[in-house]
Amino acid sequence: MEPGSSTTPRILVVEDEAALSLLLTYNLESEGYVVARAERGDDAEVMLAESVPDLVILDWMLPGVSGFEICRRLRAREATRDLPVIMLTARGEEAERVRGLSIGADDYVVKPFSVPELMARVRSLLRRARPERIAGRLQAGELMLDRTARRVRRGERDIHLGPTEFRLLEHLMEKPGRVFSRAQLLDSVWGDSAEIDERTVDVHVGRLRKAIVRGRERDPLRTVRGAGYSFDETFGKA
Repeated sequence: MEPGSSTTPRILVVEDEAALSLLLTYNLESEGYVVARAERGDDAEVMLAESVPDLVILDWMLPGVSGFEICRRLRAREATRDLPVIMLTARGEEAERVRGLSIGADDYVVKPFSVPELMARVRSLLRRARPERIAGRLQAGELMLDRTARRVRRGERDIHLGPTEFRLLEHLMEKPGRVFSRAQLLDSVWGDSAEIDERTVDVHVGRLRKAIVRGRERDPLRTVRGAGYSFDETFGKA
């Protein structure tokens, strides 16, 4: 998969400290990102070969293959040459920091670090790499999705969505009229997860419909029998 092929930014966290990996995943998902995790460097290489994310948070010291070596290999491949990489390390010496940046890391964070500061660095790197994925609003008639504020409104009414419903609506609104299969939505909105089946998509579409449609309001979501779901491209147009 090419970087940036889905609406919601996808981040790979490569960290062998389980508690820190879970903390980063929780905070990233709270900001609406789709997160995949690896605890070993060799596992991360397999995942990166199969699917290129939008950003990698990479620990320096890893079992299998070191973060330093992974970063060096990413920069040697054309498909990942410009992939944003944030290195995590317990080493604070200036020489090690320079070494990390010299192989192509975009940023360098020394443990222990401030999680809000790391989240700010993630946003900054994504904004520079793919500004269309972070900033701006999606608008269809009276329905507005604000990516920056993580807010949805229909006319004067605020619509309160969970993180998954927000990503689902964002993904559908990004390409009105395009029909996405359940498998495509699982991959783009949830990420690769063996614990989730396609019926989960139906449940979340139902929740999304319940939130954005009241009374006799027009439903902007289309169910295409045997194919999947789409955002009605005529919604909001005369």
